[in-house]
Amino acid sequence: MAQPVKGTIEKTSFHIIDSGKIFNDPPFRSCHAVTIAETGKDTLLYAWFGGDHEGAKNVAIWGSYRYTNQKNQWGKVILLAKGLDSAGNAQPCWNPVLFKTRDGVLFLDYKVGPSPREWWGERKVSYNNGQTWSSSNRLSSPFLGPIKNKPIQLKSGTILYGSSTESPDEETWHIHLESTDAAGNKWRYIPIDCDSFGVIQPSILQYGKDSLQLLCRSRQNTIVQTWSFDNGRSWSPLSSLNLSNPNSGIDAVTLKDGWQLLIYNPLASGKDWWEGRSRLKVAISKNGVDWKDIATLEDHVKGEYSYPAVIQDSRNIIRIAYTDNRTNMKFVDLEKRR
Repeated sequence: MAQPVKGTIEKTSFHIIDSGKIFNDPPFRSCHAVTIAETGKDTLLYAWFGGDHEGAKNVAIWGSYRYTNQKNQWGKVILLAKGLDSAGNAQPCWNPVLFKTRDGVLFLDYKVGPSPREWWGERKVSYNNGQTWSSSNRLSSPFLGPIKNKPIQLKSGTILYGSSTESPDEETWHIHLESTDAAGNKWRYIPIDCDSFGVIQPSILQYGKDSLQLLCRSRQNTIVQTWSFDNGRSWSPLSSLNLSNPNSGIDAVTLKDGWQLLIYNPLASGKDWWEGRSRLKVAISKNGVDWKDIATLEDHVKGEYSYPAVIQDSRNIIRIAYTDNRTNMKFVDLEKRR
């Protein structure tokens, strides 16, 4: 078993049961933006982007399988996708998102392009849990697919993707939703009025009676929310939660018992936003408004521990992963005990 992270967990029913780094001696200098999917019994696939540095033309999508019934063995790091423009020239890849539908189809969505202002969405599909993949398919404009965090699938089969755009001058950040049918077809664009907020990278949480909540990274140094009470067709005005955040990526998941769980960087007092990624916390809420920190995964004077991903697998274990100083990825497993 890997050594636990140097963090603390409050007196709750949540317990850290395993943690560690995902790989050794990777074939890239820098990595970021991890994603997780359960691909089979006791099998998880983690993916991220890696290359010389963020935005370099050799940045590709990489991944590794984790076999949780074999003393948490990790498979070798494998190349999942490269970025090419329409002329066949190399382009950097960004922000992979893995998602397995209820019908067993595994999607790998990611971005390709020079920057977040110019990128486009691409998708690969696997029908055998990632053992083989389709060729890459470029999404038609204006669709980008999920920008950072995993989609959700409604009872109807509809899949909702949290998406966002950044203007060429970097002055405007806007969130929106995209949806498809259960097979990943029939794309639909769902606009959201962001008013004066600068927000990107929404996570989607589910509540009863067709209620959904988006939690967003913002330029306002707080986590920003909006609500839907018709399964995502319309959305309330945006508002700030009482959770500071230094303009850093977050992720959240609705647990099977109805609780909501959030991974985020809190804004460190007296520090600028770009220095605020050295602490990483876990919070829970029942109503999506009142949040309680239950664990500190990282707490350092400096360093970057950021861009988390979180899922709950079929064994009810909460699987978390995040960037470790842009040179590795860390994983943490939480278990909720009675």
